[in-house]
Amino acid sequence: MPADRTAERAAELEPALARLADVQQEAAQIRATAEQEAEALRQNAAREAARLVEAARERAREVRRQAAEPLLREAQQQAAALRAAGDRTASVIREHAVSRMPRLVDLAVADALRLAGGEREEP
Repeated sequence: MPADRTAERAAELEPALARLADVQQEAAQIRATAEQEAEALRQNAAREAARLVEAARERAREVRRQAAEPLLREAQQQAAALRAAGDRTASVIREHAVSRMPRLVDLAVADALRLAGGEREEP
């Protein structure tokens, strides 16, 4: 190919290549801007996520308390019922012991007198 033709083709391609270089530079600027915006979005999302996690942690304490409340109330009612049943049983045992005490004392005295050598009839 003659030198003129090479120069001629280079002259024809030069404006297109210049435009291509401009477009490549503009694309690089657009990518850089997009990367900056994406980073800003990531940082904002990370801050928002951290805020949501903290709010959830604070709310979790209250939710756990509310969830445990009915169970605690039921356990307290069961404990009160068990205490009342225990008190009733203890009262019955005390009454039984009080009613049997005179007979048991008489038996103990009779045994003691018999062992001491003094005879006493069993009550």
